[in-house]
Amino acid sequence: MKCLIVDDEPLAQELIESYITRIPNLEVVKKCSDAIQAFEVMKKEKIDLIFLDIQMPVIDGLGFLKSVKNIPAVIITTAFPQHALESYDFDVTDYLLKPISFERFLKAVNKALDQKKNSSSNAAEQKTDFIFLKVDGKLVKVNFSEIMYVEGMKDYLKVFLKDKFYVVHQTMKRFEESLPHQQFVRVHKSYIVSLPAVKTIIGNYIEVNDQHIPIGANYKDELIQLVFKLND
Repeated sequence: MKCLIVDDEPLAQELIESYITRIPNLEVVKKCSDAIQAFEVMKKEKIDLIFLDIQMPVIDGLGFLKSVKNIPAVIITTAFPQHALESYDFDVTDYLLKPISFERFLKAVNKALDQKKNSSSNAAEQKTDFIFLKVDGKLVKVNFSEIMYVEGMKDYLKVFLKDKFYVVHQTMKRFEESLPHQQFVRVHKSYIVSLPAVKTIIGNYIEVNDQHIPIGANYKDELIQLVFKLND
């Protein structure tokens, strides 16, 4: 995995880099002292995993997460525990508190490696046109064609069909990875929509199943590009 270190403390950068060099499957692409440098690196390089500090000048770590579309896996590295809950709204892989031991670092990296492996396996093996949702202690089979949109509520999701919805205990990121990307698109931090179910796109809203769903500023350009691509 190609790694980006974003931290304004040189000693913290060096420690994380030294840990990365001890793990065969990781490679440091760049070390950045602020989010602006990180933005520039991500324009030019494919990054699989970011080690991200929270307290940084100009743009802090959470501001960086809010500003990046298609964010790769992120492991937070910080001395401040109070941001943990908010950071998990961005589906970060792990949250490491400084000083960071190698054992704790390795555990976080293994989580990131497992997620990448599972994501790749799902993409390669996904030949079915349905998904099983765990609802009230039972598995319910739902065809992808039945799903109109998905609304995120922290650790829970509402999966809306045409005339009902299911509540499932799962994060948006994990659920999004299980959906066929040619059919579903993230349009907001809290919403995924089925492209075949979209009736109209008006300003900053999408109409799906008689519901008006907001389009997040960070997702609008990608949505419009996808729509035009489908019409080519």
